[in-house]
Amino acid sequence: MKRDLTALITGCYFIVAAVLLWLGWMLMPTHIDSFFKTSDFAEIHSNWHWWIWCYRFHLFGHAISAIALVALGGSRELEAEARVVIWPGIAVAFAGIFITALGHAFYYHHGAWGALEMQGKSELQILAFVESLRVDTEYNTCLVRFGRVFTGLGLLLLGVGLFKWKLLPAPVSGVAVLIGLAAMALTMGLPDKLSLYMPIFHVWVLWLLGTGIVVIRSGKPRQLHP
Repeated sequence: MKRDLTALITGCYFIVAAVLLWLGWMLMPTHIDSFFKTSDFAEIHSNWHWWIWCYRFHLFGHAISAIALVALGGSRELEAEARVVIWPGIAVAFAGIFITALGHAFYYHHGAWGALEMQGKSELQILAFVESLRVDTEYNTCLVRFGRVFTGLGLLLLGVGLFKWKLLPAPVSGVAVLIGLAAMALTMGLPDKLSLYMPIFHVWVLWLLGTGIVVIRSGKPRQLHP
């Protein structure tokens, strides 16, 4: 029963993370791409509370997805060889997820604050405000990109470890590897336009959801044998 409860809690972390990440993003009334536009603030202001709460759900989804990865590692009985692959992967992915969340928090804060500050201002004043954010936003896009690359590297290591030691079904492990490779390749190979990453985001959410279901249905975590 105790092991079944462990699997249930771990799986629920994955499912809750997937739901918060995806619904928070998809229900958001307007999305900020790499840089703010003058029209963004009026759109945010018209749905101010809804936009804020959707962003909060999305940010909590990042945090819980990191928790889910740690719970997954903690629920498995790992030999030394597995630990030195899986736990470094979880650690790097954990860091990458929170770096990405910090990058999104920049848009969350400046979007909400800017929507209030720019209400009733002229187009020239809004344009000047957007330009004042340019340097900080340049740095922030780099932060988000590094977060995605580190998350990808962590998922690559985690997926390899899960596959080699057969801790989860091969499709789950294989998709983690593919997400990791795609996240690194697309982020480093494409221009600084964050929306180009969205297909990877949707696959990542589906992987979280699928992994949660698999972990719950598996019940007792698989043990490694010498």
